[in-house]
Amino acid sequence: MKLPLLLREASFLALILAALSILFLMLPYKSAKVIGFLFLLSFSFLFYFFRDPQRAIPTNPHYILAPADGKIVEVKIEEKSPFFEGKAKKISIFLSIFDVHVNRSPVRGKLIKKEYSRGTFLDARNPLSSEKNERQDWWIETPEGYIVGVRQIAGFIARRLVSWKEIGQRVDAGEKIGMIKFGSRTELYLPDVCRLEVKIGDRVEAGKSVVAKWP
Repeated sequence: MKLPLLLREASFLALILAALSILFLMLPYKSAKVIGFLFLLSFSFLFYFFRDPQRAIPTNPHYILAPADGKIVEVKIEEKSPFFEGKAKKISIFLSIFDVHVNRSPVRGKLIKKEYSRGTFLDARNPLSSEKNERQDWWIETPEGYIVGVRQIAGFIARRLVSWKEIGQRVDAGEKIGMIKFGSRTELYLPDVCRLEVKIGDRVEAGKSVVAKWP
């Protein structure tokens, strides 16, 4: 049986909060019960944050799916892509602490490269976080030979990038590839031939929302 995401990624913290909640709530002092209640609230939020809802993933091969839940904060043309030669269409998604933080592959293909870079922890809503913050880049090659780039970016609160896939593995569109713990940013770099289907301000769900289409 597969363990819940909370126990797989934050089991130690969850157990500590649960134990402290029980301990303080059992004490006969009013102040201790208040502290215990606060620990219980913290545990409840942790359980909420590490949720991993099932998604109805579109199967149309022309669809490119959102790699993360959150709000579109940037849509632009990059004259020089960090993932492939030529122009790229870039979509940036900001994840608040209330969004699901599981990242999914936007396309079907093969993971041909993965690169981790150390950095700072600017607010993930800041466009400079794309280049200055701690990040992990994924190169996915589609069956048609296109390269799609996904960038996981740690934010001011987020301090850990998690990877569940390795180089050489094949993934389906919408398949889980990792997560970012707490508020963060995920960016998608697409070949210029793609047609974008989202705009700044739109909210998207990973593996479900269509953000672009192949020609």
